[in-house]
Amino acid sequence: MTKKIQKIAVIGTGVIGTGWIIRFLAHGKKVYAYDVDTANKTRVKKEINRTWPYVKKIFNKKNKNYKNLKFVNSIKMAVKDADFIQECAPENIKLKKKVVNEISKFSKIKSVISSSSSGLLPSEIQKKCINPSRILIGHPFNPVYLLPLVEIIPGNKTTLKYMKIAKNFYSSISMEPLTIKKELPGYLSDRLQEALWRESLHIINEGFADTNDLDKAIVNGPGLRWSLMGVFLTFHLAGGKGGMKHMLEQFGPALKLPWTKLKAPTLSKKLSKKIIDGTKKQSRGVSISKLNNIRDRYLISLLKMRKKYEREINGNIK
Repeated sequence: MTKKIQKIAVIGTGVIGTGWIIRFLAHGKKVYAYDVDTANKTRVKKEINRTWPYVKKIFNKKNKNYKNLKFVNSIKMAVKDADFIQECAPENIKLKKKVVNEISKFSKIKSVISSSSSGLLPSEIQKKCINPSRILIGHPFNPVYLLPLVEIIPGNKTTLKYMKIAKNFYSSISMEPLTIKKELPGYLSDRLQEALWRESLHIINEGFADTNDLDKAIVNGPGLRWSLMGVFLTFHLAGGKGGMKHMLEQFGPALKLPWTKLKAPTLSKKLSKKIIDGTKKQSRGVSISKLNNIRDRYLISLLKMRKKYEREINGNIK
């Protein structure tokens, strides 16, 4: 089935939708794109041109083929011949339900419909759709054209058949699919990010540190370890020869200490100003576009370097 998936519809061409388009084009797919804002067409092409040097490096692609990208004027035109549909509308449950329902009406009955939602429940999105068994979540991470993770989440009407098709398809476009056993709000990665984000807001709100301090605390410390080993394997090493067992015995009691505050603080004007002013100061006047380029070059280098060490870890574990 994966080999037959050649025609892709992307509904919504914001940051995430554009990222999907770039990844699909890099893997030779024909893409039919639709957005209510027709002006996005120019922005999408500009972003393809900006990112292609990085796409070439990581996927060994020489030329971008604009002939494989077609902008259309309606959801119906985008999805009617598509084998796989990636929905990228704004994160609003009413809008998502409306858009996905319309997609289900005009798409082929067995085409996979994958929503890029970052936290909504697929069971809610698929409720009134035609053949809801093929509707699921395919949650990517920005920049979609570089980061490999995609979380696949089923709704209560999604069948294993379509979960497998989605997983195989995402694997075929150089992604690392992570299948979630059952739906939960926020899925996995965003829930972890949200916990860190909430704690960061409290620290700033109470005047203990600014945005630059907190970013340094991650990128120069645990972030370096997490990029290779994640949280649990990192803590496993923290236990020394005894591994995770000793780590839990040694540091487990600290869980009872009132260090963290997972309940989010009120996002007041004062707190918002601290965050906005802090990140503005950190960026030192460098444009968003230039920062994107710097980030992309770094991620390519990191991903290539990491492969070597991942093979060593996986080889030893197996």
